[in-house]
Amino acid sequence: MKALHPTPSTDPVRVGARLRASRKAQGLTIEQVAAATGLTRGFLSRVERDETSPSVSSLVTLCQVLSLPVGSLFEGADTELIRGDAAPRLNMGGHGVEDRMVTPRAQSKIQILRSHLEPDAHGGAELYTINCDVEVLHVVSGEITIRFTDHAQTLTAGDTLTFSGREPHTWHNSGPGPAEVTWTFVPAPWSGSH
Repeated sequence: MKALHPTPSTDPVRVGARLRASRKAQGLTIEQVAAATGLTRGFLSRVERDETSPSVSSLVTLCQVLSLPVGSLFEGADTELIRGDAAPRLNMGGHGVEDRMVTPRAQSKIQILRSHLEPDAHGGAELYTINCDVEVLHVVSGEITIRFTDHAQTLTAGDTLTFSGREPHTWHNSGPGPAEVTWTFVPAPWSGSH
């Protein structure tokens, strides 16, 4: 039996966009990076556009100046797709509401729920809190009123309200029909990693 050997990819290695993003995130110009690395501005510009490939030595020098691990240039994008109809249903304790988690359960930095609210749906008569620093309510369609200890806000389609999840609150579908909303929590109050 013949041994199988991996064959090299014929696709060019594209690192330019990550190098450019790292440079710009640090507020550096191509001229500044050129001066720090000893590479020419034109060469760096071509590298960032993936029109040329740097030598290993040049790439290591460039990554050192940008404080960027060389290996990070070759990692695939970390993505996870959640299809709307496959998003897991949650029971958040509201009445007349269907909540679906549209971010991965293991994601601990942020959590987004998409909620369908029947007419007169509500989060309960008692105010509650969520264990997160920031809570964002975005109304996709319909009307929702959110009540705090000292005031209430009514939001309609396109409106977004940002507040601390630790602020006591509750909500009510105050419109005549159903509503669609998203709730964003930072960091995620419930995740598979906790």
